[in-house]
Amino acid sequence: MRYAFMAFTSAVALASTPAFAGTSAALQPSGAWSLRETGSAPTPPMGWNSWNAFGTGITEAKVLGSAEIIRNSGLEDKGYRSINIDDGWWLKRRISDGRMQVRTSLFPSAAVGGPEESSLRPFTDKLHAMGFKAGIYTDIGRNACAQAWSPDNPNLPEGTQAEREVGLHGHVNQDITLYFKDWNFDYIKVDACGLSAYRPGNPRVDNGHFRPFGPLVVDANINQTNVAEVKRLYGEVRDALKQVRPSGDFVLSLCNWGSANVRSWGKDFGTIWRTSNDIDTSWGRMLHNFDSVSTRELYAGPGHWNDPDMLEVGNGQFDGNHLTEARTHMSLWAIAAAPLIIGTDLTKAPQAMIDVLGAPEVIAVNQDPAGNQGILAYTDSERQVIVKTLAKRGEKAVVLFNRTNEPTDITLTSAHLKFAAGQLIQLRDLWARSDLPGFTGMKMFHLRPHEAIMLKATGVPLAGEGRYLSEMTGRINVAQDGITALEADPIIHRMMDPYNPGTISDGNRPLYAGWGGPRADASPYDQTLRIANVPFRTGLGILANSRLEIKAQGEFKRFTAKVGLDDSTRGKRAAVRFEIYGDGKRLAVSRPMRFGMAANDISADITGAKVVELIARQLQPDTGNVVVSWADARVE
Repeated sequence: MRYAFMAFTSAVALASTPAFAGTSAALQPSGAWSLRETGSAPTPPMGWNSWNAFGTGITEAKVLGSAEIIRNSGLEDKGYRSINIDDGWWLKRRISDGRMQVRTSLFPSAAVGGPEESSLRPFTDKLHAMGFKAGIYTDIGRNACAQAWSPDNPNLPEGTQAEREVGLHGHVNQDITLYFKDWNFDYIKVDACGLSAYRPGNPRVDNGHFRPFGPLVVDANINQTNVAEVKRLYGEVRDALKQVRPSGDFVLSLCNWGSANVRSWGKDFGTIWRTSNDIDTSWGRMLHNFDSVSTRELYAGPGHWNDPDMLEVGNGQFDGNHLTEARTHMSLWAIAAAPLIIGTDLTKAPQAMIDVLGAPEVIAVNQDPAGNQGILAYTDSERQVIVKTLAKRGEKAVVLFNRTNEPTDITLTSAHLKFAAGQLIQLRDLWARSDLPGFTGMKMFHLRPHEAIMLKATGVPLAGEGRYLSEMTGRINVAQDGITALEADPIIHRMMDPYNPGTISDGNRPLYAGWGGPRADASPYDQTLRIANVPFRTGLGILANSRLEIKAQGEFKRFTAKVGLDDSTRGKRAAVRFEIYGDGKRLAVSRPMRFGMAANDISADITGAKVVELIARQLQPDTGNVVVSWADARVE
């Protein structure tokens, strides 16, 4: 959560000569699955957060009342079990010992007296007694978001400059111990306004109301953002949580709004991580936030999830008067394996909204244990086909999405689903919870404006008894992505700027670093996979000097692919060698491949291997990023 951008410029860092890293230690096979989970979320977290409903106007009664509605409406049984308070709960930091104090006028049960003075333990005890988990909010810096952007808010921290420093900075171990041991919270959202909003030049900093800090994060300007320091600070929080909760029974939500290239490193530091700025109640912002995760499918999986922000179902253009948009919003978050965190005032929610939030077959797609994020099987600026491989063999979830204000037609094909073309494909409408007529080959659907049709498709896998790697993204860890210069992602929808209405600024430019990251069934630069002018509908596209880990777990006997330099490559001079490892042992290697060479068949016996690693090693420097394809990559 935060209130405004701090800058209007967009950084697109271009390297004239990317660093040559063919012998980098990062390319050495790990021999093991190196991703270490932070917290416990085998499926995307589900729950409710106070911010979108109440802002800082939260009270204990409002929060507990929302929990009661979630329980009584059946939403708790559907999986919504984490009740999270956001900004507004704190009063001050006690100077004598640094202990946080609660605003007891809002949380009366916190007035425990004695040496503690106040405690949220009675509050979390109530939630736990109801069967819920409890979540709390803080900031990674000294001060939080409402302090920066709502100076007249009545629920801001009070007291001296030091008493108003309620963020984690300088108090990480103390605060995490208080929140997770003494107060017994289960979930924490860690914002980052403290790293960006308190820079010199801010009038309330210059007049001494706040101490200056940084900035470490400069919005829309990756080259002025201190990525290493942002990671270090979030690493302190991660490590403190693991110390206090060694069993891992917690969720750490990183909320630095897609800045500092968090879309690539969030998986190593948090349970979930925001990939974009705050969502709001407009259609354009929802598109923007969805786009920030829709091409990051290789970074998410069981225990680590991309987070496009909380649901706005029930609010604004997604309320009871906009049921089509509400269902679309829910469908997109479900198939993207995003956290499902309700953000509406449930006391005002009509039954139709409860039904949208509680749609059981839609939720089942989100909570599918395979943990694959949906991938874009077809995309243009107006229509998308998004396909998510489910845990049960031969089953896929599908969203057909009309992004526009006009009706349109979308044709779903067996190729989109990676099903055999000549075999019957059965369909089920997940919103209507009813079966539809099946089809062979292809089937056309008519969509209303802003509509998303959500289906389950059952068919004969095109890979036979094997699996394409792009069907098992939840079992892939991007250990090294090959990116040498951070560029802003240009394909995310640029909605009207909510913080600078009209056209007085220079526009809402690309914001989030990570352009050129690995993709399933596409090149890193959003092109069809293509080697020597031969297109491939399936595979992995990635930059050279990259390493991928596949959690094989001894289930497969052979890996096969067609490899080569992708036609979308920027660099055309260097050769690349493709290497396959099983549990650290080299199993196969290609000849050096150059631009324009036909795809090289590569295969390896991976019988018994727990972890298979794919390395694309660049053998010489080049004048641009070298793009490679592991086309038709599959395990059998």
